[in-house]
Amino acid sequence: MMRWTSIAAVYLLFWVISAFILLPFGVKTHEEAGLDKIPGQADSAPVDFRPGQIAIRATILSAVLCAAFVANYAFGWITADDLNFYGDAPTDYGVEKPSSSATNPV
Repeated sequence: MMRWTSIAAVYLLFWVISAFILLPFGVKTHEEAGLDKIPGQADSAPVDFRPGQIAIRATILSAVLCAAFVANYAFGWITADDLNFYGDAPTDYGVEKPSSSATNPV
């Protein structure tokens, strides 16, 4: 079982990633909402930015992702060996071995 500090760290990482992923969803610009812009305002500025709503969505998404991560850690559904798409590493790394019959002129 994972230690609670490890679970908290994984949850925090998932929360930050989720918050950044969810930022552009549900946001409308002044042009999309049909409102006039303030002089000097960026074209991409949101009409009604709600950080609390994004935080709630990020909390829910990160809780689900963290629970799946901890369950995978406990039950071993996907391991590092499952993610090896290229097979075993080559042993010679493409280097040719010298033949034993070759003479070395001195």
